[in-house]
Amino acid sequence: MTGFAHETRSRVSRYAGPIFTVFSDEVTMSSGGTAKRDVVENKGAVGVVALDDVGRVVLIKQYRHAVGARLWELPAGLRDVGGEDLVTAAARELAEEVDLRAERYHLLVDLHTSPGFSNETIRLFLARDLTPVPADSRFERTDEEADLEVAWVDLDEAVAMVFRGEITNAAAVGGLLATARARDEGWATLRPVDAPAI
Repeated sequence: MTGFAHETRSRVSRYAGPIFTVFSDEVTMSSGGTAKRDVVENKGAVGVVALDDVGRVVLIKQYRHAVGARLWELPAGLRDVGGEDLVTAAARELAEEVDLRAERYHLLVDLHTSPGFSNETIRLFLARDLTPVPADSRFERTDEEADLEVAWVDLDEAVAMVFRGEITNAAAVGGLLATARARDEGWATLRPVDAPAI
């Protein structure tokens, strides 16, 4: 059975900013009528689970104004550099946020972060064979990143933090659980970094 083909009958722009745009759409519904739906269109993001040789992952704790709290997260950021491929963006975020480089990257998972109202996606990579960025080449962190906390946590403990409710950032939850599962399967489920994006 094929699904109903929903169509956008009208679209009104509500807000346009540097990171996202908001529209109000009128959309045909499966029941035969139409409904109003607000949509946030976003640039998308990338994130990294950086895993060291003894099974630890690097986490950051950063202030997030929308929730008024500091959250444990993965190194991650917007896809806001024109023409930059996704693994290069992920490597840039890893260097900027936690002063690390990686020799090996694999694709972990692609996520729709809030599909009820946003088209935002995040592609999460696994990074291994880590080395520090030399001190004279490190990125100067500003704004919320100026005082971010960096911690190395055993992967199993990070998963336990998810289930204790200590890690609630959706990308971090998805990335950590995917990494633990991939490890338990001998890394056989990892995909190449250039797999088609969602």
